Amino acid sequence: MGIGPTTSVTLKDKEFSVAAIYAGNDEAANAFNEETGVLVYETDVSYLAACEAGVVQIVADFDPINVLVNNAGVTRDCTLHRMTPTKWQEVININLGSCFNMSLCVISGMPDR
Repeated sequence: MGIGPTTSVTLKDKEFSVAAIYAGNDEAANAFNEETGVLVYETDVSYLAACEAGVVQIVADFDPINVLVNNAGVTRDCTLHRMTPTKWQEVININLGSCFNMSLCVISGMPDR
């Protein structure tokens, strides 16, 4: 298991209510849900609007979000002269932008809780 699934299972084992976000592999996400009982939500974390919609659904299913684990990431390894601007932007949007997007969506109320 990777860091996301392992973290989800560890938190669930510690009696947290866990919602896991995935990028688009429905088969793997559904298998993970069936195996662990962790609810899964398809969300493109590189887009703020998608994060907002995902958080609305998660809050409707769970109540306020108290813990966020930002661990989305992709690798598009290649030498610079083979890196395209599109691949570069994808890495930046997912690896960095997702942290901002998700944090912005859940931060409201967290300091008080």
